[in-house]
Amino acid sequence: MAQPDLRHPLFARFYARIAGPALEKAGVTEYRTRLLAGLSGRVIEIGAGNGLNFPHYPPEVERLTAVEPEPHLRALATEAARTAPVIIEVTDARGERLPAPDASFDAAVVCMALCSVPDQAAVLAELHRVLRPGGQLRCFEHVRADSPVMRRVQRVVDATVWPLLCGGCHTGRDTEAAVTAAGFTVTHLEKFAFPAARVPSPAATHILCTAERARTAGPA
Repeated sequence: MAQPDLRHPLFARFYARIAGPALEKAGVTEYRTRLLAGLSGRVIEIGAGNGLNFPHYPPEVERLTAVEPEPHLRALATEAARTAPVIIEVTDARGERLPAPDASFDAAVVCMALCSVPDQAAVLAELHRVLRPGGQLRCFEHVRADSPVMRRVQRVVDATVWPLLCGGCHTGRDTEAAVTAAGFTVTHLEKFAFPAARVPSPAATHILCTAERARTAGPA
């Protein structure tokens, strides 16, 4: 079966030059820092984009594998990795097929990427596979809104213009439920609106989520 083309050159340049800096100005650095706080050992980040998370990884991280399939963003991430405080290998791969053995990472990070991957369930299954028992999954994502009215808005924009304009992004995915369905146990969850704005956005509802792969196998 042919795989979807994950190159989004126009959106990649828009994100790197405009959207990314706008998020930083809106205060996303606080959430990046909280997302990554306390990580250590071997870590994998999927959808690493142009490497905006790299400066915020704590020095206890021994090595970071940063997965980014979009060529323009991957090139920018490679540049950013050279000045990062941890050792980073930037890799061309898809979240649905990670080039790593089972149980090879202590933690996995996804930051504003589960909204746009073609197969969210497959990506989470892969992250579950490559994490060691007891390993952590950290997510910072925009998700399905709580308001029934905004959920209807999300369904409309996701079925029409939003994915076309925003590199395959979907505003209304129930990412918390998907994480649980993939076999993780959610140990911490915060839900909030970001960025703060007078006019509600279908992409405003965000979560910071920590989940854990089971430490031992269940009964046969």
